Amino acid sequence: QVQLVESGGGLVQAGGSLRLSCAASGRTFSSSDVAWFRQAPRKEREFIAAINWSGESTYYPDSVKGRFTISRDNAKNTAYLQMDALKPEDTAVYYCAADSRPRTVPSQSRSDYDNWGQGTQVTVSS
Repeated sequence: QVQLVESGGGLVQAGGSLRLSCAASGRTFSSSDVAWFRQAPRKEREFIAAINWSGESTYYPDSVKGRFTISRDNAKNTAYLQMDALKPEDTAVYYCAADSRPRTVPSQSRSDYDNWGQGTQVTVSS
């Protein structure tokens, strides 16, 4: 089991940047794929980035590709989401998730992630 705590959210103007952190505790973090999801009011939770256990492979949907960067430091048991060129439509609660089951590539489905953080609010003003 992995416990996850997100931080780094806040209020930023459109065009600005934020860096979210996901601090993990538990022995399996370094062997787990990690993803970030977000959920805006009255919308489904949306996949926005994933990284495999080693950090060698990353995946993004078109909505954030080129603006968001996921990374991890297994020595620090921490994953990150660098968000640049933020838009008002990026406003949401952002969640970190970890998948402890081995996969060929990280899943983009929230149902495959068995560990979740509590979320951090990101608000982008226009």
